[in-house]
Amino acid sequence: MGGFFGITAKKDCVQDVFFGVDYHSHLGKERAGMASLMPDGYFEREIHNIENSPFRTKFDDIAHRLQGNACIGCISDEYPQPLLIHSKFGHYAISLVGAVMNCEELAKRELREGNGIFQCMSGNRVNALDVIAALIECKETLTDGIRFAQEQIEGSANLLLLTEKGELIVARDKDGRIPISVGKSREGYAVSFESFAYEKLGYETVKELRSGEIVCLMPTSLEVLFEGYEEEKICAFLWTYYGFPTAIYDNVNVEVMRVRNGAIMAENEKRNGTLPEVDYVCGVPDSGTPHAIGYATSSGKPFARPFIKYTPAWARSFIPTNKKEREKIAKMKQIPVKELIEDKDLLFVDDSIVRGTQLGETVDFLYQNGAKSVHIRSACPPIMYGCKYLNFSRNTGDMDLLARKVIMELEGEEGFSHIEEYSDGTTERGKKFRAAICERLHFDSLEFQTLDGIVKAIGRPACRLCTYCWNGKE
Repeated sequence: MGGFFGITAKKDCVQDVFFGVDYHSHLGKERAGMASLMPDGYFEREIHNIENSPFRTKFDDIAHRLQGNACIGCISDEYPQPLLIHSKFGHYAISLVGAVMNCEELAKRELREGNGIFQCMSGNRVNALDVIAALIECKETLTDGIRFAQEQIEGSANLLLLTEKGELIVARDKDGRIPISVGKSREGYAVSFESFAYEKLGYETVKELRSGEIVCLMPTSLEVLFEGYEEEKICAFLWTYYGFPTAIYDNVNVEVMRVRNGAIMAENEKRNGTLPEVDYVCGVPDSGTPHAIGYATSSGKPFARPFIKYTPAWARSFIPTNKKEREKIAKMKQIPVKELIEDKDLLFVDDSIVRGTQLGETVDFLYQNGAKSVHIRSACPPIMYGCKYLNFSRNTGDMDLLARKVIMELEGEEGFSHIEEYSDGTTERGKKFRAAICERLHFDSLEFQTLDGIVKAIGRPACRLCTYCWNGKE
């Protein structure tokens, strides 16, 4: 995933951009960058690897060295950015949030047509921002170029450009799968993936961009360059997992949605008679916790935290690139509260089940500490399709998903013709599917939130949400 943040203001804004980007650290783990338009009219840029240290430790000194009234920054899981581009539109810095799935094909096409060269990253992969810049160059205006580039992209692309005039050009993905919010203060404008990032800096939200909308921000003006489209397909998984609890997407707060989602799950179980007798309802921290609070409140079962994540030293278990090291750190972070585990029947709500590896290890950890039974509830439906729009699980092909593996074991490829039945816990296939996962990962019972339930919790029409990873519908 990733996130970006930018400000254009009447005064130096680099320190504020530093804090705004830092507030996006939950969205990415690999690289970060900042680009500032310095007082002398030239760009300065820094990009660093943040896999083994947080953004703020790598950029604190840099933020003190950079200056300027216009600055952008980003957290990225994919490409080194922002890139500095020299083009017929002048110099600009550009940043991307999204996933350009056809990047290599677009690069080959542009090379055949003689449209420049592209820098390569490790593994000879092309930086998508280079390709996007080449596509923008194909048109006579920057606005038309951005629209053309987004039309060519398979996947998604939120774009943030900082021009040599100090303008922020902001473009939302044409299908609206990722949000962009604009804030205003007496000093200027800010743009952000997560709106709370600029609210802490004194900005108030004045606009959420529509799908495909393009705006130009200056310290005293907001100009709409392209109005965009009414339709959108915003990613529902943002509310379930990715979003920070204080984030607001399409006027729906993440924490409020999660609590409501858990309550709907419990109500469904009470109606279906599947609510188990447990001592405590618990959340797999961190994003599973609010879902569990809603579940506990609605079910009438007490909420508890049988283990606590030790985060002062190990803020994120996925920082190391080595799988064994990641697993070791994840294990070291879990500190049990034995009084809440020993001889207890526990129900844990997790935000999702993708591969199931860490969740299985967590359940084993609970049994090692004396749990009598562990029931698992997923706050979203079974993930049946690897994301091809946002790349939230970019190293995960369909057959890396736990759900697909279990279906293959149960029925072979024929089972993939019955995915809807496997997702439904009331069908025979659905019951066998859940039982197989329970046996595999040592759960005492398992249930998933329904697609209707998650749509209800978000409170937006299903046609305005992207639910591809659950039902394969585009």
